[in-house]
Amino acid sequence: MSLKGSERSVSKNPFSLVKRSFLFRSTYVNNIRNYRCCSVYFFGCPLQRDRFRYLGRVGLLILTLFFGIKPTSAPIDVMLIITAVVTAASVMYAAGGVDYMVSVAEKIIRSNPKRVTLVAPLTVWFFSFLAGTAHICYPLMPVIYEVSYATGIRPERPMAISALAAQQAVTASPVSAATAALLGLLVAANYDLTLGHILAISVPASLCGVFVASCFQMFAGKDLSKDPEFQARLKAGLIPPPAKVEQKKLPKSAAVSALIFVLGVVFVVISGFVPELRTPAGAAKPLSMAMFLQIAMLTVAAIILVVTRPKLSDAMTSPIMRAGITALIAVFGLAWLGDSFISAHKTEWLASSKDIIAAYPWIFAVILFFLAVVLHSQAATVRAVMPLGLALGLGPASLIGMYPAVNGLFFIPTSGALVATIAFDLSGTTKIGKFVLNHSFMRPGLICTIVAVTVGLTIGQFVI
Repeated sequence: MSLKGSERSVSKNPFSLVKRSFLFRSTYVNNIRNYRCCSVYFFGCPLQRDRFRYLGRVGLLILTLFFGIKPTSAPIDVMLIITAVVTAASVMYAAGGVDYMVSVAEKIIRSNPKRVTLVAPLTVWFFSFLAGTAHICYPLMPVIYEVSYATGIRPERPMAISALAAQQAVTASPVSAATAALLGLLVAANYDLTLGHILAISVPASLCGVFVASCFQMFAGKDLSKDPEFQARLKAGLIPPPAKVEQKKLPKSAAVSALIFVLGVVFVVISGFVPELRTPAGAAKPLSMAMFLQIAMLTVAAIILVVTRPKLSDAMTSPIMRAGITALIAVFGLAWLGDSFISAHKTEWLASSKDIIAAYPWIFAVILFFLAVVLHSQAATVRAVMPLGLALGLGPASLIGMYPAVNGLFFIPTSGALVATIAFDLSGTTKIGKFVLNHSFMRPGLICTIVAVTVGLTIGQFVI
């Protein structure tokens, strides 16, 4: 295979190919229109990430009015899926369902104190998988700290990987915004795929990544008894004993709402593998998975409302609803901007980078990872960058296999889950280093992502 416009064959060195790609070719660097468009897309990077999400609409307006780029269709299907899932999860939260799930997870973690570095992240992963959000890890962090401290285990080990496990679960959950975005893209691209195909790859890939990283974490840092920094702080009275985490008394409606939500998720998953379950009576074809997911999750929300009668005001102000709105803003702004920008320059990018991606597909996973660092949203990264992968000729098996790469949020430890984890670790073992990037989440995060992508790409060859 040769490069476009070159008689040279593909080099065995991928970095030599990168130099000849669109990022470094003078014909494109000197193209003022392309350069300015790239600047518009990334001009908000130095800003606070939450504010950066709002700038997508501004960037799209500039590209449209001043550079003549035609906007693509807004990602309405993805936004509707996110809305439906977030509505169901928020209603469950208002009914106490999330608190009930946390209490169950707490019992599991406390029952295996000596293996907390393995048990805690897998438990957090499972419940984040069910809820479709990483925010469920917040109330579990004090429990993980208490158990690890009491057992003499360095809290950094289970706490860091547990925070990462919550993020990894997002790219395996059938009801997360990121999975909704990926499903919407694949459906729009007319691939004959269902949610079942995505889960068959993403679930084992994500679990393998978390498990392998957890095994490595068992040897991270020094034991508390052998850590001179910790012992010095302990003697100085700078480390308070962990406060006992008291269990809330929850109403029966809490368990009922959690059960209804979980059964809804299970039904959605099964319908992804069995299309007949979402085929209307007398119809020849089943409903699209995107449409069925919307209907199913809104139905779940309605059932919880009728059965448990929670306060709607609690649902509207829940952290899950706030996180969902943030995801909507990211998809509606940044993802729409990215989709329009990529679509406008698809021909040039295909000509310059199709060969390198064909020879080294893993490079696209690297692109996904670092753009996730910039966009700071798995859903926005999927919706903005995955269309480029489709345009470059990457098949659904490769794209789904690379899907865990969008969990690059940990690279710069500014996400809520990571900041909260550092705050909950009163021992000071979970921390950010002097050089910012040498933080407690870097090694386990890279291991998680690399293993998950490798396993995902491998499984994808057999599933699809």
